[in-house]
Amino acid sequence: MRDVIIEFISVGNVVKVTAVDTISGLEAIIVGDPAAPREHLKRLATQKLNYLLKKNEKDNEDGEGKSKPPGVVI
Repeated sequence: MRDVIIEFISVGNVVKVTAVDTISGLEAIIVGDPAAPREHLKRLATQKLNYLLKKNEKDNEDGEGKSKPPGVVI
């Protein structure tokens, strides 16, 4: 299992949740309701990160992502 860093930042009337893969540096960001349980927001951000990691892996297998470094995804 990969290590993931989770960051919560309150911005006005929303909370921005960032999940960062420590190996690739790939980020997934979601915006949610600050009244929502943190575990729920954390789970959503982690699910999005897992989706992006699998997508990058598939793109690399297809030869589409070889020249693209992992980046920030909003």
